[in-house]
Amino acid sequence: MLAQGRGAGQIDSVSRLRPPPSSSATVKAVLGPTNTGKTHLAIERLCAHSSGAIGFPLRLLAREVYDRVRAIKGDGQVALITGEERIEPPNARWLLCTVEAMPRDGGDRAFVALDEAQLAADRERGHIFTDRLLNARGREETMILGSATLEPMVRALVPEAEIVSRPRFSTLRHAGIAKLSRLPPRSAIVAFSAEQVYAVAEMLRRFRGGAAVVMGALSPQTRNAQVDLFQSREVDYIVATDAIGMGLNLDVTHVAFAGLSKFDGVRQRRLTPAEMAQIAGRAGRHQQDGTFGMLAGGKGTPTAFTDEEVHAIEEHRFAPLTRLYWRDGDPRCDDLTTLIADLEEKPDDPALSPAPEAIDLAVLKRLAEDSDIAASVNRPEQVARFWDVCSLPDFRQHGAETHARFVARLWQDLRSGPLDAGFASARIAELDNPAGDIDTLQGRIAAIRSWAYIAQRPDWIMAREDMAERARAAEARLSDALHGRLTERFVNRRSAVLMKSMGKDAGLLGDDGTVSVEGQAIGHLEGFRFVVDAGARHADRKLLLAAAEKHMPQLLAQKAEAMIASELGELAIEKGQICRAGQAVAMLRPGRLRSSPRIELAREMAPLAAAHRARLTQALELWLERQLAPIAALRQIETAAQDLDSGPELRALLLALTDANGVVARERVGLDRLPPDRRSLLKRLGVMIGALDIFVPALLKPAARRMLCEIGLDRRALQDTMEPVIAARKATPAGYRKLGRQAIRVDMAEKLLRAAHAGREVAKSRRFAIDPALATSMGLAPASFALLLREAGFRQRQARVLTAGAFGPPAPELWEWRPQRKSRTPPPATSVPVEGSAFAALAGLMR
Repeated sequence: MLAQGRGAGQIDSVSRLRPPPSSSATVKAVLGPTNTGKTHLAIERLCAHSSGAIGFPLRLLAREVYDRVRAIKGDGQVALITGEERIEPPNARWLLCTVEAMPRDGGDRAFVALDEAQLAADRERGHIFTDRLLNARGREETMILGSATLEPMVRALVPEAEIVSRPRFSTLRHAGIAKLSRLPPRSAIVAFSAEQVYAVAEMLRRFRGGAAVVMGALSPQTRNAQVDLFQSREVDYIVATDAIGMGLNLDVTHVAFAGLSKFDGVRQRRLTPAEMAQIAGRAGRHQQDGTFGMLAGGKGTPTAFTDEEVHAIEEHRFAPLTRLYWRDGDPRCDDLTTLIADLEEKPDDPALSPAPEAIDLAVLKRLAEDSDIAASVNRPEQVARFWDVCSLPDFRQHGAETHARFVARLWQDLRSGPLDAGFASARIAELDNPAGDIDTLQGRIAAIRSWAYIAQRPDWIMAREDMAERARAAEARLSDALHGRLTERFVNRRSAVLMKSMGKDAGLLGDDGTVSVEGQAIGHLEGFRFVVDAGARHADRKLLLAAAEKHMPQLLAQKAEAMIASELGELAIEKGQICRAGQAVAMLRPGRLRSSPRIELAREMAPLAAAHRARLTQALELWLERQLAPIAALRQIETAAQDLDSGPELRALLLALTDANGVVARERVGLDRLPPDRRSLLKRLGVMIGALDIFVPALLKPAARRMLCEIGLDRRALQDTMEPVIAARKATPAGYRKLGRQAIRVDMAEKLLRAAHAGREVAKSRRFAIDPALATSMGLAPASFALLLREAGFRQRQARVLTAGAFGPPAPELWEWRPQRKSRTPPPATSVPVEGSAFAALAGLMR
C-alpha cells in the first residue's frame, strides 16, 4: 500500500506493492520437504553474486548462516542484522537477516532470498513473510524457499516465478509407538509445553543419563550450547518444543512425538500433517534415513498418527495452502486513526486474507485509547516513531495487556528524545545477574533481549553502540548460566557416560581400586564387590549399579588376572585343565552348561587355607570367564535350548546343535518340523540354516575351535587355522564337509551354493551354467565342486560335443536343480554320534 495520496478508483492495494517485473531478473521458487538442500542452494547462489541478502525466520538461523558466509567472504564483507543484534561493517555486501529486519524491497542487492516462505500462513508473523514474498526482489535473482504446499500461492501471487521442486535426500518412515526406555540413541522427543519438556528431560536424566533441552524461549546462545551437547554426543537425546522443526540441523535418526496437539494462541488443536512433517523431517539428514513415531505415555498411549497422516508424512503429500495472511507493510502515518485503518485494511486479492490482530497492533490500539498518550502523538513523525515503539517484540511472552504497559512506559521516556545512557545502563545491570533457577534466568534473558532490541534502534538511546555491547554481554553471561542450570538439572554426566559406554570396553580400574568410565568415577571395588560412589545421589544409585554390571566382568577379570599373575604367573587351558608352566592348577569339570565348566582346584592346592582357596577359586572363575569369550555363542544357544517357551521342536534343534558344537547336517535335525515363526529366533541366536548344514559362523573361527578342543567339548581332529579348503583326512576336522579328496569349511560351502542358486535365478531356465571362479579362488578342485553341487541337489547335464571338423570353445557344462524330497520319517536320534541322549529325549517329546 502506498504511504500517501490514496483514494477511490485506485488499483488494488496488493497489486500496487508488487515490484514491476524485470526482463533480466529471475524469480525462482525452490519448494520441497525438509532435508532437500534448499538453504544450502540459497547460500551457494548468494555467494555467487556480487551482493545479496537472505531473510530467515529465526535469529538462530541467521547467525548460523552468517558464520558460514563470513568464513567464505571475510568479516568485512558480511553483515548480520536481527532485531537484537546488528553486526554491519561499512562495506558489507552480503546481508544475513531475520525476515523482520531484512530490507523490505531487497535493498538493491543482486540476490535476494526468503527462507521458509510457507510461514506466510502463520497467524502471528505470516503478514511479514507475505510482504517480503510480494516485495523483496534482487536485481539479478530472487529465490523463494519453502514447502511444496506454497506452490499454488506462488503461482497466484508471483506468476513470473519459475517453480523448482526438490526431492528429499533421505526417506522418512513411521516407526510406531515406543516407550521412553525403548527409544534408540540419537532421538529427539518433541513436546508442546515447557512443563512436558521438563518432565521428559527429567525422566531421561534418570534412565538415560540426561538430555539436551531446546525451547523457543531460550536465547540463541543457550540453544546453541544445548545443541552442542547433543551434537558432540555427550548426551544421546534431545527434548524440544516444535521450535526444533525449523532450521535446527541435528544428527537425529528418530523423532518421537510426546503429543499431537498444541495451543496456537487461540485454541488447543491437533497439528496439521504439514506441521507434523516439518517436525518429523528433523530425523534423517543428508543421505541418512530417519524414522518418526509416538512416545507412549505413563497413563496410556496418546492419540496415534492416523494412516492418512502417516502416508502424507512419508510421501510428502499435503493439502496446498489456499490463503496467505496479509497486512499493509507500509501504512500511512498521518495520524493514529489512519495508521490503524491501514493496518486493518482487507486485501483485494482472493489469495490473501487479512492478518489476525498481532500483538503490535493490539498494543497500538490499546495505547491509542489512552488520551494522554494519544495527545502526545499528534504529528506524522511522532506517529511513525510511536508505531516503531509498539512494534517492540514481546520477548517475555506476557501477552498484549502486560506488554502494552511496558511499551507505554517506554514511550513516556522516548517521546521527548533518546533514552539516557545511565538509565539504560542501570536497567541492564539490574538484569545482569546469573543467580537463580531456570525460570528466573529465562525471564531475565527475555528482558535483556528487549533492551538489546532497544539499543539497536538508531535514535532510541544515547551511546547506542556501548549500550548494545553491554546488552549482548549480559545476554551472553545469562545464557551461559542458563545452559549450566539446564545441564545441571537434566544431564548427569557420569550416568550419561556410563550408559553410552555400556557394552564397550570402556571401564578402567585404578591402582587404588577406583572404577571409572571415560574419566568419570562411579565407584570402587572392595575385593571382588562393586561399591557405588558415596557421592552419588540416591536417585542415581540404581542406574549406576545397573549400568556398572555391564563393565564388571571386564573389571573383575582385570583384577583377577593381576592377582593370578602376582601369585601364579601365566596360565593356559590345556586338555581340560588350567595349567601353569605345564603343571595343573585346576581341573575343568562339567557344569550346568557344557560351555560353562566349573573349576576344581588341583590336589596340590589342598594345603591352602579355606579363605585363600575360595579367593583363588573366585579369581580363576573370573579369569576363565574371559577365556571362554570365543564360545559365547554356544552358551547363548544352550541357554535358549533350556527355555521352555522355545517349544519342543526348536529346543530339539538347539540341543542337537550344542551337542554337535555348532555344526550339524541339515537332514539329521528334522528341520521340516520347525514352525516358520521359530526360524527368526535362530537368526537372532546367530544360527545359519544352510543348504546342507545348520551351523554357527562364530564357532567356526580358529579361537572358538581351539577353545572347544582344549576344554574337552570337541574331541574331533582340530584344524588349527580353519582354512576354507583343506586336503581330506581319515578323520574330517570339526567344521568341515568332506568332498572326495578335499574338505571344505561348511560356511564356505554355503557361500558357493548360494552363488549357484543366484545364477539359477538369473538364468530363469531349467538348465543353466554355474561359474566355477569362486570355487577355484578358494582352492576347491572342479571334481570336489561338482560333488558339492550334487550333494545339494544339482544335476549335471552333458555338454554338447562339437561335431567333427568344427572348431571353437567347448560348450559350457549345464546344470539342473532338483529339490530334495522331504523325509516322511523322523531321523533316528543316534544319527549324530555327538548328540547324546538330550536330542533323543526331546525328539521323543516331539513325537
